[in-house]
Parts: sequence; C-alpha cells; structure tokens
Amino acid sequence: MSNFGLNREEAIVLLNEFVKNEKMIQHCLASEVVLKALAEKFGENTEMWSLAGLLHDIDVEITNADLKIHGLEAEKILTNKGVDKEIIDAIKRHNEAAHDLKRETQFHFALAAGETITGLITATALVYPDKKLENVKVKSITKRMKEKAFAASVNREIIMECEKINLSIDEFAEISLKAMQSIHENLGL
Repeated sequence: MSNFGLNREEAIVLLNEFVKNEKMIQHCLASEVVLKALAEKFGENTEMWSLAGLLHDIDVEITNADLKIHGLEAEKILTNKGVDKEIIDAIKRHNEAAHDLKRETQFHFALAAGETITGLITATALVYPDKKLENVKVKSITKRMKEKAFAASVNREIIMECEKINLSIDEFAEISLKAMQSIHENLGL
C-alpha cells in the first residue's frame, strides 16, 4: 500500500483487470514513464504522477473510448479502490469532453500532454524501418507534430499544453522520448 491508495504492483493488477488490449497497456506504461520523467523534471512526487499516467485510461475499454464518459468510470473505479483524490482528479481532467472541469494545475496539464505525446512518439517509431524507439530523433517528433495527416487522431493542441508547464515542444518531446526509450522492450518498440 502506498500513500496514494495503491502501489505500482496493485495498480498493474487493477489495470490488467479492466484493460485487455496489449497496445493500450503499452500506452499506459508509456504514459507512466513520461509522467515520472516530468515529475522528476519539476521536483514533484514521482509515485503520484506515475500512478496517474499508468491508470489514466483504466476505463477506456468499458466506455468504448466514448469521450462523453471516458474518465467518469475511471473516477468510480479508482474511488472504490481508495486512490488519492488528486490522482483521480487529474485522470478525470485528462479528458475534458466528459464534464465541465478544465485542466488547471501543472499535474493536469502534464498528464494530458504527456499521455497524448506517447501516441505521436509511437507512431513516429512505427514509420522507421526497424520500428525502434532508439532510432527516433526529437526533430522527427517535432516535424511530425506539424504534419496534421500523420497520426491524425493525436490531438496536437493537447500536446502543446506542454507550454502551460513551461516546456517547449522540443524539450517536452526529448523528455518523453527518453522516458519511453528507457522501457522500449515493454513497449515492443
């Protein structure tokens, strides 16, 4: 048990209870390490930010990724498990389409932007001949940011919320890429 209601091992078990798609699990793992790296950068609590990254999409399958309710079911699941309210709030706010709450804090912006950039980084790796994160360059990610047709489902506006936490897109992409490279084997990249 952690100070946040669940430790990482318990969170992994819970995530696997609700999320069966391997790619979605990998997305959650990528989000976890990106959030941890951002917490380290800002001197924030790495356990809290990591758990938010890991669990942010726990309800994606039971809501069929319906943005009108995605996050609201997560709130119920995580509240029942005694997860810290600040983590639940950040998870709820990573999808503003489900409610009237707007992102306000560094934690909120970091989670939304951090989990979103993982999709762009993954898509960038997948167009490389070897499909390996180790060969992805920051400039490739920032170049792809400008190509609206590339990974079109990735919301660039949310990624650019990195500026609300005083990170340029280059710095944000570098932090996120390095974090994901550190667990490339878990991501299949």
